[in-house]
Amino acid sequence: MGTIIKKVFTYLILPVCIAGLVYLNVKSISEPVQFKKHREYRESIAIQRLKDIRELQVAFKNVNARYASTIDSLKMFYNEGKMQIVLQVGSKDDSLAMANTDRIKRRYAGLKKEKLNQKLYELYQAGEQNLVFEVTSEVPVRDTLFTHRTDFCVDSLAFIPFSGDSVIMASTIKKVSGVNVPLFEASMPFKSLLKGLDNQLRINLDAEREDQGRYKGLQVGSIEQPNNNAGNWE
Repeated sequence: MGTIIKKVFTYLILPVCIAGLVYLNVKSISEPVQFKKHREYRESIAIQRLKDIRELQVAFKNVNARYASTIDSLKMFYNEGKMQIVLQVGSKDDSLAMANTDRIKRRYAGLKKEKLNQKLYELYQAGEQNLVFEVTSEVPVRDTLFTHRTDFCVDSLAFIPFSGDSVIMASTIKKVSGVNVPLFEASMPFKSLLKGLDNQLRINLDAEREDQGRYKGLQVGSIEQPNNNAGNWE
């Protein structure tokens, strides 16, 4: 009987135990690797979205002297808002163009600067090349920003990728050295961004960030202090 039990243990139970240990060992190595791989992919998508929010916020501030407090405000600004752009034509180092421009300015000396520049712009559009001037135009935001991006969707800005949770955004105006400074921040916590991945590894990541005194996720800008709208991945 003892011999039979020994053989059963040797040929059946022991191999199963060894296989189980090998599986657990491989799993303990592969899971963090897979977690890191999926985390980096998700972060790349999220970072681009936060960069898009930052670009829209900067344009919003240039028009309104403050940052938007909600994504809906940014979406409305993109869909319906207008912004000024400055068109610079010619170079002041071009003496021939400068001389020609001065000649035309003398011809229309009675016009105010804005009207004069508009007249120069009309001449430029008509084919006059030897000109030096700048003119400010008002154009729709959606015709100016992200025009080169086929993947841009303003309706996606409100959501954290891979979870559907809402991006956390806030804005304020804080007095810094006696000067009112507009500030904003937009955040995506790992709890939302990494939803569906290994939860224990995500908890470990949060704990690591907390020990380092860093935000537990991705964030651009800060309402605590000016940081030039930097992202915490930069």
